[in-house]
Amino acid sequence: MQHSPIRPDLAALRGEIAATGYIRLEGSEVLPLLAPDPADWDRFARSWGDLGPDLYMADGGRYRRRRHASFAFDGGAFIRKPHQPHFQSRDYNPLNGDVQRWFDPIEQSSIDNPVMQAIFTLCAAAFDMAGPQHVEAHQFRIEAQAGELGRPTPEGMHRDGVDWVFVMLIERRNVREGVTRIGAPEGGALGEFTLAAPGDAVLLDDHRILHGVTEIHPLDPSRPAWRDALVVTFVADR
Repeated sequence: MQHSPIRPDLAALRGEIAATGYIRLEGSEVLPLLAPDPADWDRFARSWGDLGPDLYMADGGRYRRRRHASFAFDGGAFIRKPHQPHFQSRDYNPLNGDVQRWFDPIEQSSIDNPVMQAIFTLCAAAFDMAGPQHVEAHQFRIEAQAGELGRPTPEGMHRDGVDWVFVMLIERRNVREGVTRIGAPEGGALGEFTLAAPGDAVLLDDHRILHGVTEIHPLDPSRPAWRDALVVTFVADR
């Protein structure tokens, strides 16, 4: 699938990421770049309501729901690959690494949604990628309830073992905390913030930045509580 032409304002993000290793963007900045029709955004966000359970949690938790898809990016186009497992080594994910993890595929209607296509455009412009890329997209819903807190990154501060990472908040419902923490590989803290509004995002150079998100807690334990996010990763397809 051919993504939209890169806008000049997106290309300017490369310099900011090169300077610091990451950039945080407010939803008020991101959504104009994506220019979503309200109906497109609504359909995109509602697709998080149909995610299957993540059955691979080595901590025994059942607080995470997920869908996954893989793509090849080359010559300006994102081409969906046949459905395949997600794999990370224990070097990067000591909790769930060294296991081929199969998740339900992201619905094609979500991939074709103009919001997702615009996210691909943003990433292609912002990340300094050379040559073909292996791309993975993950829809996450982290749920919190009385007796089981939600853990967006149960592996703690980590790298994903890729080159570039895009994280965008879709929705927070009845939750508190869930603070994103940014650090250097040698252990120094670089900052923390909360992705709180739809479209809030962070773009990372995975070689230079560790990231993690603190547990989420329900504001009202009697009501459903969740944090929905999209993660898209890029690594050179060698």
